[in-house]
Amino acid sequence: MQHRESGPGAIPGRGHVIDYTQDDFADGAHRYDLIIDIAGNPALSRLRRALTPAGTTVLTGGEDGGNVTGMRRQFRALALSPFLHQRLTMLTPRQRASDLERLTEFLEAGTVTPNISATYPLDHVRQAMSQLAAGQARGKIAITI
Repeated sequence: MQHRESGPGAIPGRGHVIDYTQDDFADGAHRYDLIIDIAGNPALSRLRRALTPAGTTVLTGGEDGGNVTGMRRQFRALALSPFLHQRLTMLTPRQRASDLERLTEFLEAGTVTPNISATYPLDHVRQAMSQLAAGQARGKIAITI
């Protein structure tokens, strides 16, 4: 999460980054021009309260919503956006074979190391998903088969 900051210690043209696990981005202390929501947790109303009047929220990634697509909130945002001054949109990533091949090269060379919070055997998937849903994972969770 970033916001433009002025005053002592601020870098002109740069944002201020907050850690959502430590700070409440919607506490009213700051309003944001742009929010990129990857986690899929905050309600749309909460995101809108944290935006400037003409700010933009970009929703990306699936969410747990308990529905088939896992994208209920994204679709609600798209339906609501035309009626607001704020812009609510979503970004769906495109995966190309060339991107995955390049990533494989980085992984094999050790240039990129995935942050794996925990590894679970297949028969412990329920426990792994509970940890993920509770927000306790500080990286990816891997299931071994």
